[in-house]
Amino acid sequence: MKISEARQTYNAQIRAYREQYVALSKQKQELEKKMQLTPDGKEVFANEAAVLELTMQALDEKQTEYKDYMAKLLEQETSIANAVSSEQQGEAMAEYYEDLGKIMEVARRIMNGGIVPASDEKKLMEYSQELYQAAKNIGMLAKKREEYDTLWGEEEETVNEDPREVAANSEAFADGPEVADVAETVASAVEGAAMEACGGVVY
Repeated sequence: MKISEARQTYNAQIRAYREQYVALSKQKQELEKKMQLTPDGKEVFANEAAVLELTMQALDEKQTEYKDYMAKLLEQETSIANAVSSEQQGEAMAEYYEDLGKIMEVARRIMNGGIVPASDEKKLMEYSQELYQAAKNIGMLAKKREEYDTLWGEEEETVNEDPREVAANSEAFADGPEVADVAETVASAVEGAAMEACGGVVY
């Protein structure tokens, strides 16, 4: 599963579990009010309160499991994006120094009276107007004129991928926790709590 897909799946799970937890918290508050208003309310509503508490605990545990996985997923995504970004910066730096070497070679050729392509002259001019003028002035004194091909050849425009996009489309480090529907988790917790309240005997 790709990181972006895993993020989408588990974000939806966390949201669903949080919403259910909030709904049960409201039920719990209402039950606590009933317990206070009813004579012997704690005993009367003991089973209902226990079931509610255990259900909320089950939801919280599952939500924590999802959140822990999401935190590790985010860490992986950030790590991949940073690695891609560093690689791109390294490539850009290497390309810059390669271009700088070519620019200096163009200046040397012009100083020696060489005839270089207009595109190469333009690159030298863009890099440094002063260096370009100095090279041209010195080159005027040269007696021999040699013609050169461009040092750059056919240039391709480099298009760097977005590091975050690369990271999002990478495979997740591991399969995430089981995706359990919130209604199933609630039903399972209620059933377990009911059995526990009846001493493990279902009538």
